Amino acid sequence: MAAVRVLLLRTAGTNCDAETAFAFEKSGATVTPVHVRALAENPAQLSEYSILALPGGFSYGDDLGSGVVLANELIQRLEEPLRQFIDRGGMAIGICNGFQVLVKSGLLPGVPYRPKTAGEAPGATLTHNDSLRFEDRWIWLRVEKTNSPFLEGVAGKLITLPVAHGEGKFVTRDSGTLQKIEGAGQVAFRYTNAAGGAPSYPENPNGSQNAIAGVVDETGRVMGLMPHPERHVLPLHHPRWTREGLKEEGDGLFLFKNAVKNAK
Repeated sequence: MAAVRVLLLRTAGTNCDAETAFAFEKSGATVTPVHVRALAENPAQLSEYSILALPGGFSYGDDLGSGVVLANELIQRLEEPLRQFIDRGGMAIGICNGFQVLVKSGLLPGVPYRPKTAGEAPGATLTHNDSLRFEDRWIWLRVEKTNSPFLEGVAGKLITLPVAHGEGKFVTRDSGTLQKIEGAGQVAFRYTNAAGGAPSYPENPNGSQNAIAGVVDETGRVMGLMPHPERHVLPLHHPRWTREGLKEEGDGLFLFKNAVKNAK
C-alpha cells in the first residue's frame, strides 16, 4: 500500500516545518513541503495528498497579527480548492500559527460560524494572551470527545505538550457561539491542571474561554491547536524524562499516527 502523502504548507516565517515533517514521517507518511505561492499557482496538486499540515512559526513575521497575512492568502487564492479538498475527505491540521491561520481564514470552527453579513464578526478568533506576554512553557491537556479521526480512541486522555505563543487566547463572537461549539462537540483539547482539573494561570497559559486549546470543524477532519504535539513525539523530548523515566513514546505522537491511519 502506498504511503499516505502529506502536503506541508510553508511560507516566509514558518519555522516548525521540520519537526512536523518528522512527526508525520515517524508515523509512516510521506511529506512534501510546498510553498503557499506554489500551491496557489497549481491548486490541483491538492488532489495528490490526503493530509494538509500548517505548521507553527511566525508566518510573514505576524506583522499584521498572528496568521493574518497567510490566512488572507488562503481566502483570496485558495478558498475553493481547500473547501473541495475537505469535502472529498481530506484532512487538515494547523498547529500554533497554523491554528491561527485556520481560524482567521474561516476554516475553523467551520462554515456555520462564518460571517453571513458584511461587518459581522467571525465566529471565533485567537487573540493576545491575558498575560500580555509570550508564553513558553509545558502545559497539561485533556483530549475531549469529538468525531475527529485525529483523536480516535483517546477521549479523556491527559497529555503534556509545550506551548509557545503570544496570541493564543481562543475567544468566540458571543456566548451563543461558544455554546454552539461546545454543544456540537467541536472542542478537541482543553487546558487542565496536572490532575485533570480546572486550570488557573499559567495552566491555562493564555486565558482561553472554557480553557479551549484546540477545536475541530463540523466534519472533524479539520483540526487546530495551540500546543505543539510535534515537539513531543519522542520520549526524550520531555524536559523531565531523567526524573520521571522514559515513556514508550511522546504524548503528541498519537495524533500523527491517528491521522495517517485514518487517511489510509
